[in-house]
Amino acid sequence: MPEVSRFYGIVIYIYFNREHNPPHFHATYGGKEGAFCIKTLEMLYGNLPQKAQTIIKEWAAKYQNELMVMWNTKQRQKLQPLD
Repeated sequence: MPEVSRFYGIVIYIYFNREHNPPHFHATYGGKEGAFCIKTLEMLYGNLPQKAQTIIKEWAAKYQNELMVMWNTKQRQKLQPLD
């Protein structure tokens, strides 16, 4: 899995080989998953619990620029977990 970060049981990842718009990243937690728009941070689809969504959005707000750079350059980098 193309992992970008891991914290509180949440795994964030991003795919480049079959991506489509809008720019987004994926997250899993407790066997559930979702995709989040990088620009708006809204969950595009998935079944993640609200608490996990809130934590993921907080993390993504911190790294929104880095996520967009990864999407545009297709060069993955590890990002720090949420403190």
